Amino acid sequence: MRIADVVKRKGGAVVTVRPDATVAELLALLSEHRIGAVVVSDDGTSVHGIVSERDVVRHLHTDGAALVDAPVSSIMTAEVHTCTPEDSLEDMAGMMTDRRIRHVPVLVDGSLGAIVSIGDIVKFRIDTLQAERDQLRDYIQQ
Repeated sequence: MRIADVVKRKGGAVVTVRPDATVAELLALLSEHRIGAVVVSDDGTSVHGIVSERDVVRHLHTDGAALVDAPVSSIMTAEVHTCTPEDSLEDMAGMMTDRRIRHVPVLVDGSLGAIVSIGDIVKFRIDTLQAERDQLRDYIQQ
């Protein structure tokens, strides 16, 4: 199984935020879309960073309420681990677990094409196992 299989099922929509947007604007996006992370991009196709709820919480602890007026670039993770649609689902699950990463942008020909979360991967694997179980049960009952 490949990342492309997950993207096909969940869709390729990606919410992005500009690096100069405020953390307050970021929080509005996270809430509006009910997501845990946003790709930081000037143009919606390049990846300059990624920012998550965890980043906000960590910086809120140190920076206090003034954080909401700070630019997203001041709290984003600039070293972003990415993948391609051809990458193995098992390899990505292992990498995300080992590095404690919950969201990974998917690059198609070097441009942002989708984003997958560890939850997307787990859900895909569970759905696949349940389908296999159902096929085996149906086969045995025949």
